[in-house]
Amino acid sequence: MNTPQGFSPLYTDMYQLTMGQAYFLNRRHDMKACFDYFFRKMPFEGGYVVFAGLGNLLKMIEELQFDASDIDYLHEKGFHPDYLDYLKGFRFNGNITGMVEGEIVFSVEPMLRVEGGLLEVQLVETLLLNMLNFQSLIATKANRIRHSAGNRTLSDFGLRRAQGMGGIQASRAAIIGGFDTTSNVFAARQNDIPPAGTMAHSFIESYDDELKAFRAYAGIFPDNCVLLVDTYSTLRSGLPNAIKVGKELVQQGKKLTGIRLDSGDLAYLSKRAREMLDQEGMDYVKIIVSNQLDEHVVKSLLEQKAPVDIFGVGTSMVIGRPDGAIDGVYKLSSSDGKPRLKISENLQKTTLPGRKKVLRYFDDRGAFYADCIALVDESDPQKMTHPYQKEKSLSLEGRKFEDLFIRHMAEGRNTSPAENPFELREKVRHRLEQLPEEHKRFDFPHIYRVGISDKLLQLRDTMVQKLQDYIK
Repeated sequence: MNTPQGFSPLYTDMYQLTMGQAYFLNRRHDMKACFDYFFRKMPFEGGYVVFAGLGNLLKMIEELQFDASDIDYLHEKGFHPDYLDYLKGFRFNGNITGMVEGEIVFSVEPMLRVEGGLLEVQLVETLLLNMLNFQSLIATKANRIRHSAGNRTLSDFGLRRAQGMGGIQASRAAIIGGFDTTSNVFAARQNDIPPAGTMAHSFIESYDDELKAFRAYAGIFPDNCVLLVDTYSTLRSGLPNAIKVGKELVQQGKKLTGIRLDSGDLAYLSKRAREMLDQEGMDYVKIIVSNQLDEHVVKSLLEQKAPVDIFGVGTSMVIGRPDGAIDGVYKLSSSDGKPRLKISENLQKTTLPGRKKVLRYFDDRGAFYADCIALVDESDPQKMTHPYQKEKSLSLEGRKFEDLFIRHMAEGRNTSPAENPFELREKVRHRLEQLPEEHKRFDFPHIYRVGISDKLLQLRDTMVQKLQDYIK
């Protein structure tokens, strides 16, 4: 995806810029610092998250710079001239290390480690959270729908209900999560996604009768004709007229591609539609359904043996219903060569200090077994402990593992290969094959084991104790 037209480093929160000025004028802006990106709560009460948005983010960070209009605006807002002179030449020169886009991730564990001068790594926080939280949410929702739909075609119909221009990123994330096409033409062009679309009720209503509307549309699109059959009466009008037009297309050496149901009892209507089409020798006509679909409705339809070929999913997917957001955060873990952490009366809000990585361990079948958060200089922890319940520990001795962290950006240069959404979709599919089924179910999924190494546990506990002594 190209950087959005008009994109600016001002796409941030005000406090990032005010902190940046304070860092700069206090001569702390180049002090080395490290931030972690992670989330605390699983969305949709699910068992996993699809990590998405990284490709967009890296490109945007690499191209990040203030133009004259940005500087003029900040001058009007009272920012210091010396700070503005610095921002004129600002480019991100830090390093970004972490998991690859399309990885299956879990709460608490860092997905990215962002390192560089304190000002530059602070300045990218809002952009990072905006891109990764949203796309990971949508990719996860889309994958849950894919899990219900099996191998049936899924099309993103969500643009009209999306949060403004977020619909562009949502369409990309939907493909990563497992969708096949999108109605969003702009996103289709940007990301090389097949565009898909049929007609609205308004097209049919604009004619004196439904049959004339169907014939007019088929005359223009004889090779890809999908007719919306529920404008007046699906079974008494829409389907009979669609069958008439389908037979007329056969006489022209063409075939009706499909019919779409957008209201009513979709299970019942799709079964009757299949019967009526098959009776006329039109078993090749696809049945497409839409209207307030989500993973649970799709699952229910298929459990009722609804003969649906294509699901058009809009609102629930594109807004991440019912959650609407992943609670991803970006926390300082090291500065000036020293580990840092935030403490809280709630241990779950106490952050993990130091420069870290994530090691994924596997069982004897090659399935995901557990993820261990460790410090970067650790090679092979033999045990991990629950982040918040010290009485719970797990032996890792003798298990195969992989380091999930790789370098994505080196000194401000994007080093990750460009991957299109379909390549990332395949990566998601492969990784999910390694995730045990109990983590994929919708109701009460099994909680995946994520823990911290003994060395990290000791560092956190020591720092917490020192801070508690300090604030007494």
